Amino acid sequence: MVSDPVEGVCRAEGLGKHVTGPGGELTILDGLDLCVGVGEAVAILGASGSGKSTLLGLLAGLDDPTCGAITLCGQRLDGLNEDGRAALRAGRVGFVFQSFQLLPTLTAQENILLPLELIGAASARERAAEALDRVALTARAGHYPRQLSGGEQQRVAIARAWAPRPEILFADEPTGNLDQATGAQIIDLLLALRAESGAALVLVTHDAALAGRCDRRLQMVDGRLREAQ
Repeated sequence: MVSDPVEGVCRAEGLGKHVTGPGGELTILDGLDLCVGVGEAVAILGASGSGKSTLLGLLAGLDDPTCGAITLCGQRLDGLNEDGRAALRAGRVGFVFQSFQLLPTLTAQENILLPLELIGAASARERAAEALDRVALTARAGHYPRQLSGGEQQRVAIARAWAPRPEILFADEPTGNLDQATGAQIIDLLLALRAESGAALVLVTHDAALAGRCDRRLQMVDGRLREAQ
């Protein structure tokens, strides 16, 4: 099922997340609303600890909210168990982590190949090779993560996320562990792949340059989102 352009590819309504700590209950998200349009690039800004990464995990179905509803790729997440959410994400949702999250025992190409094989993609090996070529790392195909620089690892992670051709990609501080020059290359790559594929992009970032190149910038304040100045 392809997401309805009117309804968007991802929608959160009245989203709340509360956790209990030593000092009592802590509100991370408080009645948050968000709609990401098909093909839209949205940057989420905010202070450290403001709940940006928590929000991203909830939108991708990696965690459960305390209250509220999330619709992802046309399907309500609260009606799905963990296996159902994983099945929904497969091939339709990509995620890029600040810490890369590559499997250390797999080569660069094998890391990209794995999600393609899991969804039974046709010509999976060819698509993995194409994705690796698109991020200019064909020469590193047989290298393991420990043999790659931070920027190279992030490029592999981006290729892995894009190879299944998702409807939406979530990126959590994709340039956070990189130097300025390498981070700029990652920004260019992310936005180029997004433009080519037509997928939506939702990213958490402290990088003003990256945020400024998105269609919309939102600020996390007191557990809610508002238009960034």
